[in-house]
Amino acid sequence: MSTTHSSLSAAAASSDIAAISLRQRLIGLAQGWLRFEVWPQALALLAARLYLFEVFFRSGLTKVRDWDATLFLFNEEYHVPVLPPELAAWMGTGGELGFSVLLALGLVTRPAAVGLFFVNAMAVISYPDLAPTALKDHHLWGVLATALAVFGAGRLSLDALVWRRWLARR
Repeated sequence: MSTTHSSLSAAAASSDIAAISLRQRLIGLAQGWLRFEVWPQALALLAARLYLFEVFFRSGLTKVRDWDATLFLFNEEYHVPVLPPELAAWMGTGGELGFSVLLALGLVTRPAAVGLFFVNAMAVISYPDLAPTALKDHHLWGVLATALAVFGAGRLSLDALVWRRWLARR
């Protein structure tokens, strides 16, 4: 009887070792995948940040280059709710320039993405005669800004660098 008991015991131990080994292999595979997965995500988030930077920074520069035309448009064409036209022009231009630079750097990305989302939304609301193609562009920009607000800037950003250094000090 003791021989049967010890062989059952050895079989159970062997089964436990095999289960642990399989679990360790699966954990290793999952960890490897997670390390790999981070880089495509980081590149996609960087591409979204740089695309939004290019779109909104150029728009802001256009407004700054011809401020008289900008003020005219905010007085006559754009109907920003609640705000006086000149203040709306300053805020819209400042938002386009400031938030887009923060996104490009990946610095305080989530708040900058939320800010740019609202600048974009206000542009759609204040100009009801927007062409359908332009409206699709604004939808794309809103989706990208939302993704950045939800997921952050990714590894290729100043946010990630600051967090790594801050956490290393703790």
